[in-house]
Amino acid sequence: MWEYSEKLKDHFFHPRNVGELEDANAVGEVGSLACGDALKLFLKIDPETDKILDVRFQTFGCGSAIASSSALTEMVKGKSVEEAMKITNQDIAEYLGGLPQEKMHCSVMGRDAFHAAVACYRKEPAPAEELEGELVCQCFGVTDEQIKREIRANNLSTIEQVTNYTKAGGGCGLCQDKIAEIIAQVRGELKQEEKTDGRPRPQLTNLQKIAKIQEVMEKEIRPMLQQDGGDVELIDLDGNRVVVALRGLCTSCPSSALTKGGIESKLKELVHPDLYVEEVAG
Repeated sequence: MWEYSEKLKDHFFHPRNVGELEDANAVGEVGSLACGDALKLFLKIDPETDKILDVRFQTFGCGSAIASSSALTEMVKGKSVEEAMKITNQDIAEYLGGLPQEKMHCSVMGRDAFHAAVACYRKEPAPAEELEGELVCQCFGVTDEQIKREIRANNLSTIEQVTNYTKAGGGCGLCQDKIAEIIAQVRGELKQEEKTDGRPRPQLTNLQKIAKIQEVMEKEIRPMLQQDGGDVELIDLDGNRVVVALRGLCTSCPSSALTKGGIESKLKELVHPDLYVEEVAG
């Protein structure tokens, strides 16, 4: 059962700015009824100041889609187009107090609808047209370019994450091997860029690092260990040293060193490349 924040539930039960905006000078449409989610966003923008004076939406989808659309309208209203264009799908999720990972595609849909509306206002091609690419997911009509964009924008590294953010792979599953190839390609490109352009590695505060480590352990690591009767507990974080204690069958497993190495590898991949894991008895 997914957990929803009180703010998300409020935006679902009492959505803001619903309906059509008759004097809109920008309209963005994304998704389709065939895929289960669709959003149409209307903006009224002052051509003199580029300020968003009013916004409305019509959506077909789940509670998270409605809440994300409602939140987006509140976030962009009163801002300049330039300011609002900086809003990411992660910002929408955070505004709602978090979204279940399986529903992150709803925040992506909100971001895409806004970008499509701005493209309409500027008389530019819609972003979706620039991301045509090769069709990968027949079930939900997702291209390789769309998948690559979300991997880069949201630091995705697994097929499950790609499905959560794009729906690709969530139908018949026949495209999952192709998705895995795309993930490997993009992750390889990102590592190469990091080596060649000298960009600094991501800087996280201790609180951000702890929160991210706990999230990865709860969603990626503990479920795998628990399947075999094991478990792991986060004990401490000291700089980049992650102190953990193995639990259950992991404590007596002759492959516990490999288990520690697997945990470290996953944390390096999904949280920060400089992390290392130290095991303590407990």
